Amino acid sequence: VQLQASGGGLVQTGGSLRLSCATSGGTFRRYDMGWFRQAPGKEREFVASIRYSSAGTYYADSAKGRFTVSRDNAKAMVYLQMNDLKPEDSAVYYCAAREGGILSTIRQKEFYNRWGQGTQVTVSS
Repeated sequence: VQLQASGGGLVQTGGSLRLSCATSGGTFRRYDMGWFRQAPGKEREFVASIRYSSAGTYYADSAKGRFTVSRDNAKAMVYLQMNDLKPEDSAVYYCAAREGGILSTIRQKEFYNRWGQGTQVTVSS
């Protein structure tokens, strides 16, 4: 499966953005989908994920209450709605996919084997 993230941009503190990830070439409904981010000089970190069955969504503590991950299996798309953005949310955001992973590893980037190219999110103070 190929992934392409979009929707990043420059926004002021407290603003919102909606990231999208378009997928192609695979059976989308079989994939757990994740969002990760990487700021300059930092490791790539987990933001949110959604189970292949849409039965569960999972968030980093920093994202809880502000971000919402969703998917549209008919369109083979996954989304990340980000509200109340803060300067510390500034990073390159990546969507990722995996098939067949166990639930306990859904937050771990090492267990995703398909990655998009990333989209830049910059939050100004």
